Amino acid sequence: MSSGRTTLTAYFAVFSGLIFAGLFMFAPRPLWLGFLVVVLFAALWLGLVKEWLRPREPMHHPAPPPPVTPIEREERQITDVALPSAWGDYDFVFSATVRWSPIAARFDESLANPEALAVDSILERAREITESRPPGRASLVRHELSGALARMEPDAKRSIQAMAHSVTLTLTDQDQDRLAKLAARRKENALWEHEMRYEQTRRAYLSESVLKDTGSAVVWWLAKNDDHIQKTVQDIGLLAQLSSAANNTHVAEPFRHLLSTPANGTTAASAGYASNGETGGFAPPPRTVPDLFGNFLSVMDIEQDSPERILLAKHVADVLHAHGRHEAADALLRRFDPSEPPVTGDFDPPSEPPSDGPDQ
Repeated sequence: MSSGRTTLTAYFAVFSGLIFAGLFMFAPRPLWLGFLVVVLFAALWLGLVKEWLRPREPMHHPAPPPPVTPIEREERQITDVALPSAWGDYDFVFSATVRWSPIAARFDESLANPEALAVDSILERAREITESRPPGRASLVRHELSGALARMEPDAKRSIQAMAHSVTLTLTDQDQDRLAKLAARRKENALWEHEMRYEQTRRAYLSESVLKDTGSAVVWWLAKNDDHIQKTVQDIGLLAQLSSAANNTHVAEPFRHLLSTPANGTTAASAGYASNGETGGFAPPPRTVPDLFGNFLSVMDIEQDSPERILLAKHVADVLHAHGRHEAADALLRRFDPSEPPVTGDFDPPSEPPSDGPDQ
C-alpha cells in the first residue's frame, strides 16, 4: 500500500470514530441501538488497523527497454543529372541529396559500393516517373518526386535501402524558352482556328439562310427591327441588292423598281456589266454598239487578248460601213482595234487610182 493510501485510511478511521461517537452520545436512541453501533464501530476500527499494520510488498517497476542501436546512414549530394521526359528532345535537370543505409547486418563494402548503389536506385526510381511526364510541368513533377523518394526503399539486390530529400527538378534555360514559344504558338493557333470557325459559321449563316434570296433577307431584317416596319420597307431595295450580290445574280424583276437611282441617272437594277462589255460590278448598262458587242464576245467565251476579238470586230465594222452605219463602225473599231484608223462617213474612195503623169 502506498503512503497516500495509508494516510487516507488513517483519516477515514479517525473521522468515522468521531462521527459514531457523536451519534452515540448525543442522538436519542435506545440503549441496545447504541451498543450495536459501538460494536460495529469497533469491528471497523479493528479491520482498518489490521490492514494498516500488515507488511507491505515492494512495488515492481518494469525494466527499461534496451537502447536502440542507431542505424548508420550516409548521404551524398547529386546535381544536374539529366532525366528523360515524355518529349524526346527535352530532359529534366535533377538534383537531390541521397541518403542510404545497408540492409544486411554486416555489409561488406569491399565487395560493393553502397554509395553508387544508392545513387543508382534513386535515379532509377526518379526516371520511372519523369519519363512519362511532359517537360512543361517541371514544378509539379518535382513535388511528385519529393513524395516518391521520401521513403527508404531497397535497391534491386536488396543490399541497401535509399531515399532522397532536397529534391529539385528544372529545365535548361533554352528548353524553357522553347516551351514558352511553343505554348504561345499553340494558343495563337487555337485562337485563330476558333476565329476562323466563327467567321465560317457567320458566312454560312448569312449566305445560306439570311441572304439566300430577297425574301429571306427581308424576314431577317424585319426580325431584327420589328419595331421599325417602315424602315424595313424602305430597305427592301438594299436587301435585294445584297441578296443578289451574295448569290452572284441580278436583282429579281419584282424588286428593281425599289432600287435607288445613282447620280448618273442609271438604276442599280441594270448593274452587272462593265463598260468593256465584261460582266462585273455595278456599272452602267450596255447602251452602245461596243457594249453590246462586248456582251456578245463574253457570251461566246472569247478571251480578252484573243486575236479573234479584233477579227470579229473588223468584220462587223465592215458590215456596218456597208449599211451606212459609219459612227457605230468607228466606235466599234476604237474599242476593239485601236490600231486601225477609223473610216469616217464623209470619205469616199476614188473609183480609179490617180495617174502618175502630168495633167494633159
